[in-house]
Amino acid sequence: MCDMPRLSIFKPEKGNDYKFFDRNIKEMFTVGGTDLHFHKYLGPYDQGSTNKDGDASPTQPQYSGDSLNERTIQDLLFLENRDRKYSSDVYVVRGIYNVQDADFNLSQFGMFLQNDTLFLTVHLNDIVERIGRKPMSGDVIEFPHMKEDYSLDESIPIALKRYYVVEDVNRAAEGFSQTWWPHLLRLKMKTLVDSQEFRDVIGDATTEGSVANYMSTYNREKTINDQVVLQAEQDAPKAGFNYKQYYVAPIDERGNIRTDNVNTEDDRASSDQTVNAVIDSPASSHYGFYLDGDGVAPNGYPAGFGISFPTSGIDKGDYFLRTDYLPNRLFRYDGNRWVKIEDSVRINMTNNDSRANYKTGFVNNNTEATINGLTTKQRQSLTEALKPKADN
Repeated sequence: MCDMPRLSIFKPEKGNDYKFFDRNIKEMFTVGGTDLHFHKYLGPYDQGSTNKDGDASPTQPQYSGDSLNERTIQDLLFLENRDRKYSSDVYVVRGIYNVQDADFNLSQFGMFLQNDTLFLTVHLNDIVERIGRKPMSGDVIEFPHMKEDYSLDESIPIALKRYYVVEDVNRAAEGFSQTWWPHLLRLKMKTLVDSQEFRDVIGDATTEGSVANYMSTYNREKTINDQVVLQAEQDAPKAGFNYKQYYVAPIDERGNIRTDNVNTEDDRASSDQTVNAVIDSPASSHYGFYLDGDGVAPNGYPAGFGISFPTSGIDKGDYFLRTDYLPNRLFRYDGNRWVKIEDSVRINMTNNDSRANYKTGFVNNNTEATINGLTTKQRQSLTEALKPKADN
């Protein structure tokens, strides 16, 4: 009498049983799965490349050779891969997923769209054979059967596509056969949005004819923002307080109206002469208002302008705007000297290069300067300014 061997479905090696199950499971994807267009993530662009963001640095090193791959981290400070490089080849793979309705979740405060996450099941060995590796976070998958053929905008020459980006990859629970070996992968994916990371896949929204130009909301949001700015400029064209609709009375140190050009004593002694007085031009254009200087003489008085004061043809009370000051400065002649009245600090609210004062000139300055022998741009982001520099 001989002992029978112990029965066990699991075997340390995969063997023919595993291959039999794997072929049958793969056939199920061939029969019932859908085609998917797979955009393979290759890694970040080299930071030393001139067509990408800046040069290499300690936190964004320039990788060499085989060290630049899909496992490379572009930004070691923020742990981001912003400039992602994708394969120019598009792989066709098979997958299965549960189609969901676009329902809103009302179980919490507010309203949330709960189906922006999609779970896709793919055959492990088949997809590895097709793309050369396992799927990973950062890969982009296009669903060709989800194209929008009937766009509301008839001018769009292409069918709008549906892209998802892979966020996580795990073994699917239903993908384990009787031999306890896995056959399926479960991909967690999010809807792709137009951003810097996916320029290689959908292009730039500002480029006419690119996929992003038709799919992205960038251009529409930019138009909305520009129109909001234009309306704001009409409602508040300049910063500060506008006092030009008010009459500014010339007040002396005692609070009385200051007059000038009073008749002489001989005129007043003559019985046939009346005493006349003319209100003097104001020696100040405001009385404590915040940012109200605009370089315009008060009460509509005429004023000259230039880069130097006139030497002739001037009278007491005349105004002159010096355009060589930044910001421009308005002066009044008191008979002996030119007295400062105000600075033209009321400027356009929108940030642009024509805003004429020292603060905005510093903010908008994009020129280079030499500081301690180092040539650097005067206008740069804080992350660039605080980057560690080598001593050599």
